[in-house]
Amino acid sequence: MRDRIRIKDVVVLSDDWYVLRKTTFDFKRKDGSWQQVSRETYDRGNGATILLYNREKKTVILTRQFRFPAFVNGHHGMLIETCAGLLDKDDAETCIKRETEEETGFLVNNVRKVFEAFMSPGSVTEILHFFVGEYADRDKTGEGGGVHSDGEDIEVLELPLAQALRMISTGEIMDGKTIMLLQHARLAGLLD
Repeated sequence: MRDRIRIKDVVVLSDDWYVLRKTTFDFKRKDGSWQQVSRETYDRGNGATILLYNREKKTVILTRQFRFPAFVNGHHGMLIETCAGLLDKDDAETCIKRETEEETGFLVNNVRKVFEAFMSPGSVTEILHFFVGEYADRDKTGEGGGVHSDGEDIEVLELPLAQALRMISTGEIMDGKTIMLLQHARLAGLLD
Protein backbone atom coordinates (compact mmCIF):
# COMPACT_ATOMS: atom_id res chain seq x y z
CA MET A 1 0.00 0.00 0.00
CA ARG A 2 2.86 2.41 0.72
CA ASP A 3 3.72 2.48 -3.00
CA ARG A 4 0.24 3.96 -3.63
CA ILE A 5 0.80 6.98 -1.34
CA ARG A 6 3.07 9.98 -2.04
CA ILE A 7 3.08 12.57 0.76
CA LYS A 8 3.23 16.10 -0.67
CA ASP A 9 2.73 18.36 2.35
CA VAL A 10 2.08 18.11 6.10
CA VAL A 11 0.85 21.12 8.10
CA VAL A 12 0.38 21.07 11.88
CA LEU A 13 -2.92 22.84 12.52
CA SER A 14 -2.83 22.47 16.30
CA ASP A 15 -0.65 20.83 18.92
CA ASP A 16 -2.18 22.39 22.02
CA TRP A 17 -3.66 19.17 23.46
CA TYR A 18 -2.84 16.52 20.86
CA VAL A 19 -1.64 16.95 17.29
CA LEU A 20 -4.01 17.88 14.47
CA ARG A 21 -2.35 17.68 11.04
CA LYS A 22 -3.50 18.38 7.51
CA THR A 23 -1.72 16.14 5.04
CA THR A 24 -1.86 16.51 1.27
CA PHE A 25 -0.91 13.39 -0.64
CA ASP A 26 -1.21 11.69 -4.00
CA PHE A 27 -3.19 8.45 -3.91
CA LYS A 28 -2.95 5.80 -6.63
CA ARG A 29 -6.47 4.59 -7.32
CA LYS A 30 -7.44 1.02 -8.25
CA ASP A 31 -7.59 1.99 -11.93
CA GLY A 32 -3.93 3.17 -11.79
CA SER A 33 -4.67 6.91 -11.93
CA TRP A 34 -3.30 9.29 -9.31
CA GLN A 35 -5.53 11.66 -7.32
CA GLN A 36 -4.42 14.43 -4.96
CA VAL A 37 -6.24 14.30 -1.62
CA SER A 38 -6.07 16.30 1.64
CA ARG A 39 -7.01 14.77 4.99
CA GLU A 40 -6.86 15.92 8.59
CA THR A 41 -5.66 13.46 11.22
CA TYR A 42 -5.86 13.76 14.98
CA ASP A 43 -2.97 12.03 16.75
CA ARG A 44 -3.53 11.47 20.45
CA GLY A 45 -1.36 8.37 20.73
CA ASN A 46 -2.56 4.82 21.29
CA GLY A 47 -4.63 3.70 24.25
CA ALA A 48 -5.93 0.79 26.26
CA THR A 49 -9.26 -0.10 27.85
CA ILE A 50 -10.42 -2.88 30.17
CA LEU A 51 -13.62 -4.54 31.29
CA LEU A 52 -13.28 -5.69 34.88
CA TYR A 53 -15.63 -8.55 35.70
CA ASN A 54 -16.52 -10.68 38.71
CA ARG A 55 -17.66 -14.16 37.74
CA GLU A 56 -19.09 -15.00 41.16
CA LYS A 57 -21.23 -11.85 41.46
CA LYS A 58 -21.83 -11.62 37.66
CA THR A 59 -20.91 -7.95 37.76
CA VAL A 60 -18.70 -5.54 35.84
CA ILE A 61 -16.92 -2.35 36.85
CA LEU A 62 -17.64 0.71 34.72
CA THR A 63 -16.98 4.41 35.19
CA ARG A 64 -19.05 7.55 34.70
CA GLN A 65 -17.40 10.82 33.79
CA PHE A 66 -18.04 14.06 31.93
CA ARG A 67 -16.95 14.09 28.29
CA PHE A 68 -16.97 17.56 26.74
CA PRO A 69 -17.01 16.39 23.07
CA ALA A 70 -20.20 14.39 23.80
CA PHE A 71 -21.67 17.44 25.54
CA VAL A 72 -21.08 19.78 22.59
CA ASN A 73 -22.76 17.19 20.35
CA GLY A 74 -26.04 17.50 22.29
CA HIS A 75 -25.54 14.73 24.88
CA HIS A 76 -25.63 15.58 28.60
CA GLY A 77 -21.95 14.62 28.65
CA MET A 78 -21.90 12.06 31.47
CA LEU A 79 -20.75 8.87 29.74
CA ILE A 80 -20.66 5.39 31.24
CA GLU A 81 -17.47 3.72 30.07
CA THR A 82 -14.92 1.02 30.63
CA CYS A 83 -11.74 2.20 32.31
CA ALA A 84 -9.28 3.51 29.70
CA GLY A 85 -6.22 5.63 29.16
CA LEU A 86 -3.45 6.61 26.79
CA LEU A 87 -0.30 4.50 26.66
CA ASP A 88 2.02 7.49 26.96
CA LYS A 89 5.41 5.72 27.04
CA ASP A 90 4.13 2.46 28.58
CA ASP A 91 3.19 -0.79 26.92
CA ALA A 92 -0.55 -1.50 26.77
CA GLU A 93 -0.65 -3.90 29.73
CA THR A 94 1.30 -1.59 32.05
CA CYS A 95 -0.92 1.31 31.01
CA ILE A 96 -4.19 -0.48 31.67
CA LYS A 97 -3.09 -1.72 35.09
CA ARG A 98 -2.12 1.85 36.05
CA GLU A 99 -5.34 3.34 34.68
CA THR A 100 -7.44 0.68 36.43
CA GLU A 101 -6.01 1.59 39.82
CA GLU A 102 -6.23 5.36 39.19
CA GLU A 103 -9.79 5.31 37.86
CA THR A 104 -11.45 2.45 39.75
CA GLY A 105 -9.30 1.84 42.83
CA PHE A 106 -8.85 -1.82 41.89
CA LEU A 107 -5.37 -3.33 41.71
CA VAL A 108 -5.55 -6.13 39.15
CA ASN A 109 -2.59 -8.21 38.06
CA ASN A 110 -4.15 -10.78 35.75
CA VAL A 111 -5.37 -9.00 32.66
CA ARG A 112 -5.82 -10.53 29.22
CA LYS A 113 -5.67 -8.71 25.90
CA VAL A 114 -8.59 -9.74 23.70
CA PHE A 115 -8.21 -7.55 20.58
CA GLU A 116 -7.09 -4.22 19.09
CA ALA A 117 -9.15 -1.80 17.02
CA PHE A 118 -9.07 1.56 15.28
CA MET A 119 -12.03 3.38 16.83
CA SER A 120 -12.47 6.18 14.27
CA PRO A 121 -10.01 5.53 11.41
CA GLY A 122 -11.43 8.24 9.17
CA SER A 123 -9.69 10.90 11.23
CA VAL A 124 -8.12 9.57 14.46
CA THR A 125 -4.81 7.66 14.40
CA GLU A 126 -5.32 5.85 17.74
CA ILE A 127 -5.19 2.06 18.05
CA LEU A 128 -7.05 0.93 21.17
CA HIS A 129 -5.92 -2.23 23.00
CA PHE A 130 -8.86 -4.06 24.60
CA PHE A 131 -8.40 -6.06 27.82
CA VAL A 132 -10.52 -8.03 30.26
CA GLY A 133 -9.60 -8.77 33.85
CA GLU A 134 -11.26 -10.51 36.75
CA TYR A 135 -11.61 -8.58 40.00
CA ALA A 136 -12.60 -9.42 43.56
CA ASP A 137 -13.66 -7.12 46.40
CA ARG A 138 -10.29 -7.74 48.09
CA ASP A 139 -8.56 -6.11 45.07
CA LYS A 140 -9.97 -2.70 46.00
CA THR A 141 -7.01 -0.66 47.27
CA GLY A 142 -8.37 2.87 46.92
CA GLU A 143 -11.33 5.02 45.95
CA GLY A 144 -10.39 5.51 42.32
CA GLY A 145 -11.86 8.61 40.73
CA GLY A 146 -8.97 9.44 38.42
CA VAL A 147 -6.19 12.00 38.64
CA HIS A 148 -7.50 15.32 39.97
CA SER A 149 -4.70 17.37 38.35
CA ASP A 150 -5.73 15.93 34.94
CA GLY A 151 -9.28 17.19 35.49
CA GLU A 152 -10.67 13.70 36.07
CA ASP A 153 -13.73 13.34 38.31
CA ILE A 154 -14.72 9.69 37.84
CA GLU A 155 -17.54 7.78 39.51
CA VAL A 156 -17.02 4.02 39.84
CA LEU A 157 -20.02 1.79 39.06
CA GLU A 158 -20.46 -1.90 39.83
CA LEU A 159 -23.30 -3.28 37.72
CA PRO A 160 -24.69 -6.71 36.86
CA LEU A 161 -23.58 -7.60 33.33
CA ALA A 162 -27.21 -8.16 32.31
CA GLN A 163 -28.09 -4.61 33.40
CA ALA A 164 -25.09 -3.12 31.59
CA LEU A 165 -26.10 -4.92 28.39
CA ARG A 166 -29.67 -3.55 28.70
CA MET A 167 -28.21 -0.06 29.16
CA ILE A 168 -26.83 -0.28 25.61
CA SER A 169 -30.37 -0.73 24.25
CA THR A 170 -31.78 2.09 26.37
CA GLY A 171 -29.05 4.51 25.30
CA GLU A 172 -27.61 4.86 28.80
CA ILE A 173 -24.34 3.40 27.48
CA MET A 174 -23.26 5.05 24.22
CA ASP A 175 -19.48 4.67 24.37
CA GLY A 176 -18.16 2.45 21.56
CA LYS A 177 -15.30 0.78 23.43
CA THR A 178 -17.63 -0.06 26.31
CA ILE A 179 -20.25 -1.56 24.01
CA MET A 180 -17.58 -3.67 22.31
CA LEU A 181 -16.21 -5.04 25.58
CA LEU A 182 -19.65 -5.73 27.06
CA GLN A 183 -20.64 -7.61 23.91
CA HIS A 184 -17.34 -9.49 24.02
CA ALA A 185 -18.06 -10.51 27.62
CA ARG A 186 -21.46 -11.84 26.60
CA LEU A 187 -20.24 -13.64 23.46
CA ALA A 188 -17.20 -15.13 25.21
CA GLY A 189 -19.28 -16.21 28.20
CA LEU A 190 -16.94 -14.49 30.68
CA LEU A 191 -19.55 -14.55 33.42
CA ASP A 192 -21.05 -17.99 32.67
